[in-house]
Formats: sequence, structure tokens, C-alpha cells
Amino acid sequence: MEKTSEKKSKETYVEAVGRRKTSTARVRVMEGSETSFIINGKDAREYFKTEEERRLIMDPIIKGMPTSKDLKLSIEARASGGGIHSQAEAVRHGLARALVLFDLELRPKLKTLGYLKRDPRAKERRKFGLKKARKAPKWSKR
Repeated sequence: MEKTSEKKSKETYVEAVGRRKTSTARVRVMEGSETSFIINGKDAREYFKTEEERRLIMDPIIKGMPTSKDLKLSIEARASGGGIHSQAEAVRHGLARALVLFDLELRPKLKTLGYLKRDPRAKERRKFGLKKARKAPKWSKR
């Protein structure tokens, strides 16, 4: 009971998950006829407004891949949770992990750049009796 789908053989992809704070991004990388980057159904330039966020998501491709490789990559990402900057960092993490699955030769370069490590920093929870995580109410002697 084996199905051979022509569409499946053409559109093979690798998928990886990237995280940052409370953001999660599921990134799919596949070879395409042209280079495209789609996030939540929108173009990356449309979804991430600032140049810093756009640079952030493209870093694994620009800095990690050798210039000799002229691959046309079609990248799709689903980002959710957190803020827009946190989502950009989650997409970067997921893209780096997906590129390693796509081509194992990229791993040493991406690892030295630090794109494969999940940034564990997150907001600390608020404790009872305090105004914020660590901020105490104003102290008075009486």
C-alpha cells in the first residue's frame, strides 16, 4: 500500500523548530526555482518591518553558507508567540537548524557563529510580596 505522489517527490523539504523567549518558529527549507522567504503567509520584507530584523533572519544564509554554493532556497516559516523581535530570533534559530539538516557541511560554521544554540534567557516570574520579579516595595521604618 505504497503511494507514489509526484508532488511529494518534487517538494521534499527539511523542517526544524526554533525558539526564543516565548516565541516558536517552524521553518521549512526546500530547493526552489527562485529564492523566496515567506513568514506566516507574508513576504519576509512585509512581515519584519525593520532592517535589523530582516538582517537577523537572513544571517544563517548570508554568513553561514559559502558563496560558492548558488542554491535557490524556498523558505517558509510559521512564527507564533512573543514579540516581533523574539519571533525574528526564533526564525533565525529554526532556519539555522533546518540548514544543517539540509546540508551537514554548514554545521561547523553555523555552530561557531552561535546560531544553533537556543538563547535560554526569558522573563523571570513575579514573586509574591514584590512589585516585579525583583523590585521590592519602598521600605519604610514605620
